[in-house]
Amino acid sequence: MTGGPYPAIRTPDQRIRVFISSTLRELADERLAVRAAVERMGLAPVMFELGARPHPPRELYRSYLAQSDVFIGIYADSYGWVAPGEEISGLEDEYRLAPASMPKLIYIKASDGRDPRLAELIDRIRSDDTAAYLPFRNAEDLERQVAADLATLLAERFDDSRSAGADGVESAASLVARVPSLYTTTIGREAELAQVREMLARGEDRVISLIGPGGIGKSRLAIEAALATEDLFPDGTYFVPLEGVLEGDLLLPTIGFALGIRDNGEAVLEERISRALEGRRVLLVLDNFEQIVDVAPVLVRLYTVAPLARFLVTSRTVLRIRGERVYEVPALPFPAAGEPTSIERARRSAACTLFIDRARAAKPGFELTEENADAVADICRRLEGLPLAIELAAAKVRLLTPQGIAKRLERSLPLLTAAVRDLPERHRTMRATIDWSVSLLPDIQREMLTDLGVFATRFTIDAVEALGIGRSWDGHGIDGLAALVDGSLVKQTDVEGRSVFSLLAIVREYALGRLKERGDADQVRAAHADYYRALVARLAPGLRGVGQLESVGELGLELPNLRAAIRHLVYTDRLDDAADFAWSLLVYWWIAGLFGGVRVWMLELLGKDRPITQHTRAVAWFLALWGEMWQRPSKEVIAGLGETVRLFTDTGDEDAAAMALAARATARVQYSAAGAEKAEKELLRASVKLRALGNGWAEALAEVSLGRLAWVQGRTDEAFAHFDRATTVAVAGNDLFNTSVAGNLRARLKFLGGDVDGAEKEFIQTLMLSIRLHYDEGVAYGLEGLCAVSAARDDARRAGALSVAAARIRHRIGVFDVEAFTVHTPYLARLRERDPEGVAAGERAGEELTVPEAVALALPELDRQHADPLLAHW
Repeated sequence: MTGGPYPAIRTPDQRIRVFISSTLRELADERLAVRAAVERMGLAPVMFELGARPHPPRELYRSYLAQSDVFIGIYADSYGWVAPGEEISGLEDEYRLAPASMPKLIYIKASDGRDPRLAELIDRIRSDDTAAYLPFRNAEDLERQVAADLATLLAERFDDSRSAGADGVESAASLVARVPSLYTTTIGREAELAQVREMLARGEDRVISLIGPGGIGKSRLAIEAALATEDLFPDGTYFVPLEGVLEGDLLLPTIGFALGIRDNGEAVLEERISRALEGRRVLLVLDNFEQIVDVAPVLVRLYTVAPLARFLVTSRTVLRIRGERVYEVPALPFPAAGEPTSIERARRSAACTLFIDRARAAKPGFELTEENADAVADICRRLEGLPLAIELAAAKVRLLTPQGIAKRLERSLPLLTAAVRDLPERHRTMRATIDWSVSLLPDIQREMLTDLGVFATRFTIDAVEALGIGRSWDGHGIDGLAALVDGSLVKQTDVEGRSVFSLLAIVREYALGRLKERGDADQVRAAHADYYRALVARLAPGLRGVGQLESVGELGLELPNLRAAIRHLVYTDRLDDAADFAWSLLVYWWIAGLFGGVRVWMLELLGKDRPITQHTRAVAWFLALWGEMWQRPSKEVIAGLGETVRLFTDTGDEDAAAMALAARATARVQYSAAGAEKAEKELLRASVKLRALGNGWAEALAEVSLGRLAWVQGRTDEAFAHFDRATTVAVAGNDLFNTSVAGNLRARLKFLGGDVDGAEKEFIQTLMLSIRLHYDEGVAYGLEGLCAVSAARDDARRAGALSVAAARIRHRIGVFDVEAFTVHTPYLARLRERDPEGVAAGERAGEELTVPEAVALALPELDRQHADPLLAHW
């Protein structure tokens, strides 16, 4: 073969790719033989049938060819299939599309019955001076011949590479430094790509570091950025893979090799590279820098001499050098929890779109449907938008439905494996990806990461330092956390003015596994529970009044850890501690709508054959019966709450006894109108007692219950009086929760009395309070109230949308309003009779609304502006 200057060959860790072209069925044995020969040489076979569709488009095998280095053609009798609308077969098209500069080894099998069109093609190949024309007899003969020819070809290229220019960069782009072609479509990175291009175009930053955990898509973004910025770097773009470079001393030789500069000992390599880059506008992409991050200052020395050169680095850890601009590569956006997931919403999510695309590659018939859209969204949520994890999960659609995948992701690491041969070893499974990052940590940070697995979802620096007491990393909490953040194993974010940290769910699962293997999981969990007991003891007093908003906000940040702490206390038989913990958070459980979970923990506590105090027994029964009182009132519930009154009284807890008395009275009303008189007396006694004890929160609730009782009995003026009294007590104590509850009920009475404008104003006020508290049930009340207002004003679309949005919240939290107190449903029914199409259109729109979108629809413009920042974290 002849041709222009040959490109330099690759080192063993940068495998040359060999494209193998032939008909598939006719030459199946020969294809296997060639593949064996290629792999025996340590090279990578590129075979079109691997992962391809039965009749792939021309662009696909063009892509395969673009990332290949050697072309092997195997021809016998058949010319191959000609696709509809095409004039030539894929076999001939592949040969034509192979670049003229690509070495071509063409093997022809002897034949007496060759297709005339193939014979014409072979005749043209004979006259092509860039191709070697070689006969063979059978598959065995072919395997030996291909191995020998490839060895000869590589030796030839090696000789030519040694004669390349010593101090300059080779005129022909090196195979090593060529930007790789991507096998699959990049999805959901338009904004990130635009931002990286803008940073490179500005030219203010010498080094741009794409930072993120393994599997986030750093390398893919770097490749796309390199391809998208070729116009900015007229002197060349060089891609330098560092995944196999584990020693810092090899950084310069690897960069030099990519640039075509050989280390012949005649001059210091760093000087030769600097001279080669000086005065040239080039981009060097350094991929997978994390394992040699200690030698990052070398880049400073290079760009100091060559100020026009730019470096685009991918790394799991920050380089921390002068001139570095850190760009944290984010996960793909995914549908938020609690949002309705229709086909349209799933398709608008980049994470779901990626899953769908990769699922179709694995199973061409895969389709997104109304039946599986929720499961696809759930998968992407569980995997937190991590592209590699989503791709690994999508590959499982060959065996499982999306529903089956979502279920198995409850333990995600075992599921997330890949059978793709040419993925880097560190990406074959998510466990290997995490192992790669963890292996780069010093021992103290590795042990710290393992201990952090005990946290659920997110945590604070105070919690980390408390957990570290007595651990190997005691005293290194802040520095260790900073290092783990730099290493992309811990993420730091600001939520409502607070700095919080988190682990990806997959990293947390990995860390917990290591914690259990180490044998001290219970010890770490005990320290975790003790910290949160102390936190609750500090915050709980503020829940009933002054400090309510701040306490609810801080507890909201820690909610998953609160659940984990109480579960651990029950599991380890610290039952009295668990009951105290749960009782302290009574107000918060209500605001957060978590009584269902509390009931489960308390029933588990009561079911244990362990000694507990009478107070613990009272707390457990009270919390277990609270939800039953509202949802399934019965004689047994009334009797059970009566028993809690006795138990609290016997233990001297008058405050709890008065609250239990009010709860029993409420249960009577919920169960039967016949108990109304007795209930009213108990509520009045409880209200007086709670006022005397200074428990304004519970007193306001008792007044609300008295108002509800007066309402159903038709005593509207008395109902208003009780709601006003509840509001007065709540406002005096800065109790936003009861202000919202009482205000909403008062607004409903105003609405029924014909004061639509006054009701609207109060519905808006209570909705804003509920948003501030992140009180879902209160938001539902507010949306329902404003639905009624819209219905009264004949705004059919808005009324229908708000009704459905409120109903979706109620279904999600499992708390439904008492029919006697609903005001929106009759007005909506009458409006439906007048404008059925308008209401139906609104209801269809409401199915698609998120909570923030529903609130935005409900509120006037001025209030919406105040609500938007509060809704940012819903």
